Amino acid sequence: MTRRTRIILLLAPAVLLPGGLFLAGLGLGLVRSLRYMPSIGLTEPDLQAYAAVVSAPDFLASLGLSLWIAGASTLISAALALAVALLLRETFPGRSVIGLLFQVNLTIPHVVGALGILYLVSQSGSFARLAFAAGLIPAPGAFPALTHDPFAIGIILAYVWKEVPFIGVILMAKLQTIGPGHEAAARSLGANRWQAFAHVLLPLLMPALAAASAVVFAYALGAYEVPLLLGAHAPEALPVLAWQGFTDADLDRRPEAYALSMLIAVLGAVLLAIHARLALRGRS
Repeated sequence: MTRRTRIILLLAPAVLLPGGLFLAGLGLGLVRSLRYMPSIGLTEPDLQAYAAVVSAPDFLASLGLSLWIAGASTLISAALALAVALLLRETFPGRSVIGLLFQVNLTIPHVVGALGILYLVSQSGSFARLAFAAGLIPAPGAFPALTHDPFAIGIILAYVWKEVPFIGVILMAKLQTIGPGHEAAARSLGANRWQAFAHVLLPLLMPALAAASAVVFAYALGAYEVPLLLGAHAPEALPVLAWQGFTDADLDRRPEAYALSMLIAVLGAVLLAIHARLALRGRS
């Protein structure tokens, strides 16, 4: 038995079980999105659910909002994570404490972070009350609308708060494997600190940064909890529309919810495939 075969056999149980469950769920969702649900009398597969979803008047607005949330959250999180990872690379008093505080919210669920954002920055939250008590605003309701707003600021804040440590931990691990040798060589050849970073360190970090950012983008595109708690009532993010379809008492809306979920999954898969293709091209 070769070493490669042994590795495949050892990994098979850990891959086949979750992979099988994922594919089974995806296949069931696809079948039901085609309006094949004998339990409610739908026995003739068709594309009516997809047509209804795509032709809905708020579909394009919801799609744009979902892409805006995912894109803005990913870009801001990636930039901040890169800055913090580079900062924690340096040696200074309190570095270990700051590093611990930076990573502590990795174990906190997204929904808890969303509730924290809601209690802090909403127009009835702590910051609004403190601003009113300090005489900065005439009433708590005069506080800027940072939650349930059309620009999804509260949603983006929640994702940034949660995802900056995720990307940062990956970058810090990558920085440890890179070491200071490449930058030192560039500096010895006459490059200044910015040139060493931009032309040497950043290209070495880009594969890890791009991979972590792709994961964050896919998650922000498909998750519904944070947009449900912090988002505006119109337009609503695509995952929220899907959740509403799943929880509606009218079972006739269920195929549309499955169709919307399939569209979100396809969109996320396409974006991840583009990232993988670009990553492979960058290595060649």
